[in-house]
Order: sequence, then C-alpha cells, then structure tokens
Amino acid sequence: MLIKDTLLNIYECLYQHFGPRGWWPADTPWEVAVGAILTQNVAWRNVEQAIANLKEANLLGLQEMQLATEEEIASRIRPTRYYNTKARKLKVFVNYLTEHYAGELSNLWHQPLEKLRLELLNLWGLGPETVDSILLYAGNQPVFVVDAYTRRIFNRLGLLPEKVTYAEMQRFFMDHLPVEVKLYNEYHALIDALGNRLCLNRSPKCHLCPLADQCQGKTPA
Repeated sequence: MLIKDTLLNIYECLYQHFGPRGWWPADTPWEVAVGAILTQNVAWRNVEQAIANLKEANLLGLQEMQLATEEEIASRIRPTRYYNTKARKLKVFVNYLTEHYAGELSNLWHQPLEKLRLELLNLWGLGPETVDSILLYAGNQPVFVVDAYTRRIFNRLGLLPEKVTYAEMQRFFMDHLPVEVKLYNEYHALIDALGNRLCLNRSPKCHLCPLADQCQGKTPA
C-alpha cells in the first residue's frame, strides 16, 4: 500500500472512532494564537482557565495585551505553568504584530507562507509547533502540525523512527497527504485525541485503539 493510502486509512479509522474534533476551540483567531502559546507543556484545561482569567480582566484582546505589563499578564495565566516566561512570549508576539503588522493578526496572512513561518520562528520563545499551530488554526494556512503524540503513535505504527525530528515528521505528512487545510486541521486533532486518551506513553490502552490491528508496538491484551 502506498504511504498516502496508509495515512488516509489511518485518518479514516481515527475519524470514525473519535468523530470531528472541532479544533481549535476559540472565539477568535487571536484567541487561537494566544492559546497556542499558552498550551506549551500543559494540559488544555489549564489553558482554558488562563484564557478565562484574561477575559475576566479584559486582557485578552491584542491591544489590551499590548498595553499591559508582563506582570499583569503573568498573574492571569498562572494555571499554564511557566507563566512568567509565557507572559514574555505573549508580549514579544504582540509587540511584533504592533510594530510590523499594524496590530492586526489578519495582516500576517498576506505574506508568503514560507517567509511568514521563518519570521515567526525568529521571534523569541516561539518554536515550530507553536508557530505551525498559529499558522494552521488561526490563519488557515496549509501547514501540518506535529508533536510528541505524532512521534509516539507513528513510531509504534512502524512509519517513523523513534528519533525523528520535528521537520522530518512534518515533511513526511506534507509529502504524502493532499495539501488541504481542513485535512491537516482534523488529522492533527485526531492524532492528539488518540495520544491523549489511548496511545499513552506508559500503559497504552491498546485493546481500545482503533489502530490496534496496524500497530507494531501494541501491548498484549
């Protein structure tokens, strides 16, 4: 079977099992971008609480965040861990948008994708997963987001080596899947659902996994 067919078959199995994920959950593209920065190394429920805190303090808007101090932002995002560092990342991103894009997130999307991605990766504190999440989920740009769940699942399926890099993983999917924002969006969300619920790092629930018959790393029932 061709790799493209294998990947699409995996997608269909996950979609049938989990259904549409409706990801990224947010009211606005800006909220998506904020969430992408806050979700590093923390569960999504903590991000939801932090965003609720920012809304309550009227600090979630781009202009409001630009006027706020790092300390004011940090005090509201404590549930996300590393809140001082994340407050600085938010301020760096906000200042970048204010100085170069008239304080409008939507102005980013007029740039060529490769140029824009490099610009964002050059900002302090923004790594590939965060940048690609902003591009895909806030900007509807055709970038496939990968993460630790992707590495774990596709290594167990025998499709990726254990030591594969972020760039290598991303290229694997983008080389073999149709270039479709909706597909990239849903596929990444489904991978995360599987990794978060069933394909756990320790004690994976292989007997419940929709990909069990394809997996090389499953544990005995």
